[in-house]
Amino acid sequence: MTQTVNSNRLFIASCLAIITTAFSFSIRAGILPQLGTEFGLTAAQLGFINSMFFLGFPISMIIGGIVYHTIGPKIIMQVALLAHTLGILLTIYAGGYMGLLISTLLIGFGNGCTEAACNPMIADMYPSSKLNKMLGRFHMWFPGGIVIGSLISKFMTDAGSSWQTQIWVLMLPTVVYAFLFFGQAFPRPKVEGVTSLAKNFQAMLNPLYIFIFVCMALTAITEFGPNQWVNVVLSSSGADPMLVLALTFGVMTVGRLFTGPVVDVVGQTGILLFGAVLAAIGIYMFSTLTGPIAYLAAVIFGLGVCFNWPTVIGFVAQRVPLSGALGMSIIGGVGMLSTAIFQPFIGKWIDDAHAEYAAKGVSGPALELAAGQATLSTMLTFPIILIVAFAVLWFWAGNPKPGQVAEARMAEQPLL
Repeated sequence: MTQTVNSNRLFIASCLAIITTAFSFSIRAGILPQLGTEFGLTAAQLGFINSMFFLGFPISMIIGGIVYHTIGPKIIMQVALLAHTLGILLTIYAGGYMGLLISTLLIGFGNGCTEAACNPMIADMYPSSKLNKMLGRFHMWFPGGIVIGSLISKFMTDAGSSWQTQIWVLMLPTVVYAFLFFGQAFPRPKVEGVTSLAKNFQAMLNPLYIFIFVCMALTAITEFGPNQWVNVVLSSSGADPMLVLALTFGVMTVGRLFTGPVVDVVGQTGILLFGAVLAAIGIYMFSTLTGPIAYLAAVIFGLGVCFNWPTVIGFVAQRVPLSGALGMSIIGGVGMLSTAIFQPFIGKWIDDAHAEYAAKGVSGPALELAAGQATLSTMLTFPIILIVAFAVLWFWAGNPKPGQVAEARMAEQPLL
């Protein structure tokens, strides 16, 4: 007897899994200063620890994309559960720099497994007309979880809780998603031929896919670069860094709830271009203004990066459908790989800015502010490049609304 796929339960379980990812992001950002103080780590070393989080992600996403149609999302999520559990426990008992590197890599690996399993599973569970909507609602729990995690971290830190106690919080959504996935049937692929790796790779040679691949690398670092370092670069800006983080991701959460309707009106390439412009404005404000105005910058920046990640995933699923689970996983993987590569660079930018302004006689909070704003000015390069790239995409690939084109026909024909 064939077991019925319970789409609602699988979707809720997927959301809990991505909340685990979000908690690992926000709580780690919140305890970053504590880790630096307790273990005597430089900003560059903290950058390498951050990079392990983002490095584990693309490794497991790419592997998961390759084996998705062979072993299925069930086994991939079992691996995610194991990696999350080991990563959380090893972080708590890390004891030093190397332990933090290994445990953070494991948590990142678990997070990548979650994306590798859930993105194509959601694409297979729902019709194309609902894809942008459901991917948006799935990915809204990443910023939503970050809001919750940021507030938890702030309140626990203010209450004097240790960073180890904060890491234990990650186990709560982990246990719940494990329970919800247990014993469930999973959907089969809905696009004919998508299970063939040869066809996946052939579809990924489409110039459109290659172009969006490059754009995703810059999209991810635009979103994650400022946010992962918020507690460091904004510590002396006159605004509470964790509240800035919570506000940014609060805006993203609400926005992603409406991803489907917004994309229906503005179009996929339209929303990507508009988002890059707002992200650039937000980062520029962070790098030049201080005090409560930083909260307005957080709203603008949050709107800028709100739709881009799920829209790029949906773009690939609809415009290059034969790339399959592998295509979606590699797009997400390159985003996280890009972020991993740039984390140590961002840490070094902070260290170099510290040294530069300290040599000029700047000290105390003024030094922290100057170094943080200088680093944010450098990060502004990413969304500026994206503005140009998405403008090119607009004129090259067009900006059709859902239902205006035959997706499969448009997706598979070369655009050059």
